[in-house]
Amino acid sequence: MASNNKSSLVPEAREALNKFKMEAASEVGVNLKQGYNGDLTSKQAGSVGGQMVNIICPGIRFDFIRKNRNTQGHQQTVTYNVTVGI
Repeated sequence: MASNNKSSLVPEAREALNKFKMEAASEVGVNLKQGYNGDLTSKQAGSVGGQMVNIICPGIRFDFIRKNRNTQGHQQTVTYNVTVGI
């Protein structure tokens, strides 16, 4: 049986989510319109969803330079992305 999550939203929540989605789309430069957006590429749709997640759950990024223990004078950059959920 297919899931229908749209029926579980109250009208005010649906309106707020649509507004949030439109704002996120404008921030990443995707021309999102009301209603059907089947002409968007997967990359465009994913960038809108990704922007929404980045706003809701901002991540913290740490960059470290670590010296390689095996090779003299060699350094390696290590990046840690940390997301804190509320």
